[in-house]
Amino acid sequence: LDKMENQEEALPLYKEALAGRRETLGDQHPDTLNSISNMAVLLDEMGNQEEALPLYKEALAARRETLGDRHPSTLTLISNMAGLLAGMGNQEEA
Repeated sequence: LDKMENQEEALPLYKEALAGRRETLGDQHPDTLNSISNMAVLLDEMGNQEEALPLYKEALAARRETLGDRHPSTLTLISNMAGLLAGMGNQEEA
């Protein structure tokens, strides 16, 4: 129960951080991409895979564009997204 309560308390803070970073740094900035990824992970952990998936997709597309396909941050995001898709029963896309 404590973890769930903490996650629910954290969600608005993640949203605030992401909105601020988008506004001040732009959508492609590494810190913004980290915020997008962090929010996707939190939503996934909370069981909100449908909300997490578009964030994973957005962050992955931007990381591929800005960092390349083989950058460690891109590869971590690919792995996280694959885990989400597998958990959703989408084995082929994972």
